Amino acid sequence: MDRIDNQILSIIHENARITVSEMSRKIAMSQPAVTERLRRLEEQGVITGYRAVLSPSKLGKYTTAFVLFKSKNCKEFEEFGEAAPEIVDFYRTSGEYNYLLKVVTETSETLEAFLESCNTFGFSSTLVVLSTRFEDKGLITSQDA
Repeated sequence: MDRIDNQILSIIHENARITVSEMSRKIAMSQPAVTERLRRLEEQGVITGYRAVLSPSKLGKYTTAFVLFKSKNCKEFEEFGEAAPEIVDFYRTSGEYNYLLKVVTETSETLEAFLESCNTFGFSSTLVVLSTRFEDKGLITSQDA
């Protein structure tokens, strides 16, 4: 990957809906050259998908929490996690807790009900988000691009 690839990645991270023609103007390259670089980055697995960023509050989800979880039955807990709509991110971790979950619910009461449903799998420590400074920060810095 070179500076141009980093510029492309930075641009599509900011706006995945940008057209190839608009991107080619921003980085002063031909459209076929940008298209080829995008194709190559996709084939290499650098770009794994394009997505919309949704507003939880506009969907009626006002409570976000990070849950540290310790389970002795990891397989069953992972199956539970895949099926639980409240869990938006699910990480296997090292240390005292073996999982870190990002959970989004409607209210603190629905968060409490979710946590109670987890109790059969182990125990947890919950951190409720008060505010967010930024999310999904780009992996490519302005120095890289």
